Amino acid sequence: MRPDAGAATVHGIDVAAQPDRVRRSISLTGQFAAVDEILTGRENLVLVAKLRHLENPGTVADDLLERFSLTDAGGRSVATYSGGMRRRLDIAMSLTGNPPVIFLDEPTTGLDPEARVNVWATVRGLAAGGATVLLTTQHLEEAEQLADRIAILHEGRIIVDGTLAELKQILPPAEVQYVERQPSLEDVFFAVVGGTSETPRPGGRDRSPATAANAVRSRP
Repeated sequence: MRPDAGAATVHGIDVAAQPDRVRRSISLTGQFAAVDEILTGRENLVLVAKLRHLENPGTVADDLLERFSLTDAGGRSVATYSGGMRRRLDIAMSLTGNPPVIFLDEPTTGLDPEARVNVWATVRGLAAGGATVLLTTQHLEEAEQLADRIAILHEGRIIVDGTLAELKQILPPAEVQYVERQPSLEDVFFAVVGGTSETPRPGGRDRSPATAANAVRSRP
């Protein structure tokens, strides 16, 4: 469709004049993992690499498996993966070919706290590596943790956007109070399984506890 007016660019490319170049510059990870459960993790990645006409798809797949701590599970059927592993594989598939602009639609939906922290670390790594990440989330804590800039969408319209510091200026200065902080359920969870809510577990292993918890981030 041609726009009636105005202009939009993605990665400096006009979306109306050069839509094919825009498509090659972006990648999407949807709210639910779009992986083939019959294939192994490695086969999923090789398939995407071939669809994107990359050289040495096997090498590309192996590099992504290592990057997302999935090497040991790469030869297993995805049907045996935990929710966190599927999400990491899904993001890895989206990164095949190193697209400069990545859309993540609620990537931590349905994940346990440990898997969520691992995904957060992945998003930070993408931004640190130079990618622009547009992340949608309904969890405001996630936006606070990950966002360089935040846009608040209400009833189909962006009503405000800016950095976290800029958005906080909308409210009057907070009154300073000193209170005793009690441990949260998440603190208890990480104390039991090891690790912290700030640091992903080595190897990116996932657990599925009985209690489950459930942004715009960019770099120039």
